[in-house]
Amino acid sequence: MTNNQSKIKKIISELCPNGVEFKELGEVLNYEQPTKYIVKSTEYDNVHKTPVLTAGLSFILGYTNESDGIYKASKEDPVIIFDDFTTSFHWVDFEFKVKSSAMKMLRVKKDANVNFRFIYFAMRCIHYVPSDHTRHWISQYSKFKTPLPPLAEQERIVSILDKFDALVNDISIDLPAELNARRQQYEYYRNKLLTFKSL
Repeated sequence: MTNNQSKIKKIISELCPNGVEFKELGEVLNYEQPTKYIVKSTEYDNVHKTPVLTAGLSFILGYTNESDGIYKASKEDPVIIFDDFTTSFHWVDFEFKVKSSAMKMLRVKKDANVNFRFIYFAMRCIHYVPSDHTRHWISQYSKFKTPLPPLAEQERIVSILDKFDALVNDISIDLPAELNARRQQYEYYRNKLLTFKSL
């Protein structure tokens, strides 16, 4: 067992030796339909200011000069954009418009005692592959349960995972083998940190 592995094991055993509470995602997250944020023109140009997003792999489709209906996300008030059909999603902390109505904007409910970034990392541990072309947030995805250790521990876990995230997304890495090794290491520790016994 490496030093990092034993450190993770120690953190988990210290955090919640008796297990943690689990809640459905729909209990801690609100969703908003994107209708008023949909871009009208698809004539994108990199000289424009506002990115047009999709929750799929391409993420930023281009930039628009439209100034109405901009979604006001920021570092202090981020959002998760969730593709209702594919269930892929992205963390967004800047203003944007969207390409289509096939997504939900997710934010933490005001009365939920959770770290939003922790919920984002927990969602990345959900292995769900849609089998049909229907909307999945309400019918299925929002019902997945996520562990909720004490808030201070959520923040501690987020701090660790953000450091790994930065390593994985380091643009100076140009060796595919090293990048792949970092991704595997990141996924291993993320899954370890987010694995708890239920109460």
